[in-house]
Amino acid sequence: MQTKETYLQAKTLSFAINPTVKNRGVALITVMLFLIALTGLAVWTARQSIMGEGMARNQLDRAVATQAAEAALRDAERDLTTLSSSIRTNASCARIGREGPPNVAEFSSDCSMGYCIKDSESDYAKSNWSLASSSNKSVAESWWPTGKGGDWNNTFSEKPDRTAKTVDTNHCTFKGGVPLGTYTGVAPITGVAIQPEYLVELFNMTKISPVTKQEEKVYRITARGFGYTQRTQVVLQTIFIPLQE
Repeated sequence: MQTKETYLQAKTLSFAINPTVKNRGVALITVMLFLIALTGLAVWTARQSIMGEGMARNQLDRAVATQAAEAALRDAERDLTTLSSSIRTNASCARIGREGPPNVAEFSSDCSMGYCIKDSESDYAKSNWSLASSSNKSVAESWWPTGKGGDWNNTFSEKPDRTAKTVDTNHCTFKGGVPLGTYTGVAPITGVAIQPEYLVELFNMTKISPVTKQEEKVYRITARGFGYTQRTQVVLQTIFIPLQE
């Protein structure tokens, strides 16, 4: 006859032989949770890699645009110091009648052929970014975006095509930014969406000495460079004062 003690021993032995009786399905749940965690980690790692690649691409694009803008600044300086009115080798246009540094007559309020004019330093005090627009250019500066009344002229088909294999002399009466090499013949930059451009503003800067107060003509050059896409733009600016002989 089986006693109570014998029954309990037999039951304990049964659990010891078959321990999965009460743990059935726990292993599957554990594995699923582990797989979900691994999947989440893999997705996060992939997103981080894609983000890092995008940041690196944007940084490279910005560096290309910056170098293009630097090239346009140097090109503008060469344009200002040219000593010939004839078309240079590989250039598209020439400053008519130029036999030395530019004269005031070449500069206009609508930035014809990239030359803009300001009467004096006081004109810049009238600038108001919040009020400026394409329909209210009286308070805008020439180098601002076109949507803020700037004079870059984003209709690039109106300007000399510096990427063409042949020199484009059919667009020399354009207005707005000057494409790289238009007047100097510098070779176009490869790998950029649009050739870099520059604007030159002429204004009178007041010089005060211990004895006299006089005005000196000063050029402010603004250049914008493009990266691999037109959306990437870098704007650089410098003050240029030619050496007086």
